[in-house]
Amino acid sequence: MIDSNQTRDLLWSSLDIPWDIIVIGGGITGAGILSEAHRLGYKTLLVEKRDFASGTSSRSSKLVHGGLRYLRNGQLKLTYESVRERERLIDDLRSLVKPLSFVMANYQDDPFPGWVFGLGLGLYDALGLCWRHKHYDSSGILDMCQALKVDGLTGGYRYIDAITDDARLVYRLIQDAIDTGASAINYAAVPELIYDRSRKVRGVVLEDNAPPFAGRTKELHAKAVINATGVWTDNLRAQVGLNPRIRKLRGSHLVFPASRLPLARAISFLHPIDHRPVFALPWEGVTLFGTTDIDHPGLPADEPSASLEEIEYLLIGVQKLFPMLELNQNDIQATYSGLRSVIDTGKADPCKESREHVIWQENGLVTVTGGKLTTYRLMACQALSNIKRSIKQPANNYIEPSNKKSYTETTILLSSLEPHVRLRIGSRFGNNSSKVAQCASSNDLDCIPGTQTLWAELRWAARAEQVYHLDDILFRRTRLGLLLKQGGKQMMGEFRSIIQPELGWDNNRWEEESRSYFHLWETCYHCL
Repeated sequence: MIDSNQTRDLLWSSLDIPWDIIVIGGGITGAGILSEAHRLGYKTLLVEKRDFASGTSSRSSKLVHGGLRYLRNGQLKLTYESVRERERLIDDLRSLVKPLSFVMANYQDDPFPGWVFGLGLGLYDALGLCWRHKHYDSSGILDMCQALKVDGLTGGYRYIDAITDDARLVYRLIQDAIDTGASAINYAAVPELIYDRSRKVRGVVLEDNAPPFAGRTKELHAKAVINATGVWTDNLRAQVGLNPRIRKLRGSHLVFPASRLPLARAISFLHPIDHRPVFALPWEGVTLFGTTDIDHPGLPADEPSASLEEIEYLLIGVQKLFPMLELNQNDIQATYSGLRSVIDTGKADPCKESREHVIWQENGLVTVTGGKLTTYRLMACQALSNIKRSIKQPANNYIEPSNKKSYTETTILLSSLEPHVRLRIGSRFGNNSSKVAQCASSNDLDCIPGTQTLWAELRWAARAEQVYHLDDILFRRTRLGLLLKQGGKQMMGEFRSIIQPELGWDNNRWEEESRSYFHLWETCYHCL
């Protein structure tokens, strides 16, 4: 067992140094900036007020895609950038980001004829310098998915995008940077910014939110402070006297057991109500259906949830596409919602707002917002390029991996494992793969029943991945809260036997965390 309190104390005490860059926000944008800045040799710290990826970056559609639907809005630049980044991620993060075959079904009552989609897919492939789409008649489409609605089916197309575990991608980026000397700390809020004499932002007041340390504070200084807080962007900008510019959009999804909605590939079609593109896709042993795109009223919620109207809208879509499966609300295993940050231009239809990212430098605070999961690295590179005038380029402009010798050790150790185990551990844990395998008993290398998740993933997360609450481990380090019925209630005893001793929680702490976790699941992930 690792003493997580002692580990945090050591981390907290090591923060009193002058930083080149402090990044606020532990989602994919912040993780990408940390990764790229550290690689370039900048002394970089990332801070997150809650858990890493606890916002939008664990609640996305799980797609690393080129933005095919953005072509409809004429966003060629965004699509071009996205398809190029998608291909790079598939090459660099094999298996964690992997190609996914899509079928786009065309029907007689679609507002556009099928050939229009063909033109769009041709441009889509051309931007990615590849030719992967293919047209099929109705019988060919049905061969790929027999559960599709037959009436009115005129044919369709097969094309390729990519899929990932979004929360694991974020943590992989953060952990890889930490392994080579960067610093990142979750449950550390920024209640105040620090200014120099000219009222330029030059640091942060950091407040510890992790039990049992809640309330202690520390002042940290940096040459540059980057705001990567997504839908919370305007909260920080308000501290420097700036007016709101962010529009908060909610995207909700349904989670079905694969036994009720079995798919070998993703299916895309136009929703019968508003002709928006929606999709069903296989992910981690379940099937996701989404998504909505509506305004999220009021302040951004830490834990957004799908409204009854959204659930009904999505259910109408899935019933329309797969009528023979007779799916209903009782088949929905879970729901989840994420909030997107886009620049508010006042368009009546939120779907029409641009998904391109922006970078602002305002009173010393650098804000990076908008964009999408696929383009995180591009956003990071552009943000760092924008601040290079105010921050001196470090003498060592590249960080070599600190554990070269472990590559051979990892290869030897993992080669003894079953291929699917070796692939999963290697892709999800990177430099720590050998440690994950070493800490696992033989039973730990089995899959948790009903999922593709290994017991070893649960153990390692509790032991070494900055877990402070039960939902950290069940919703983000692993995805068991979405993958298992009732959030894993029936297996909680087995989970407890691993998690509690690894974290050193007493029985009172376990009961408190368990109650909090299931309350969260019931209010934000359950189909009411």
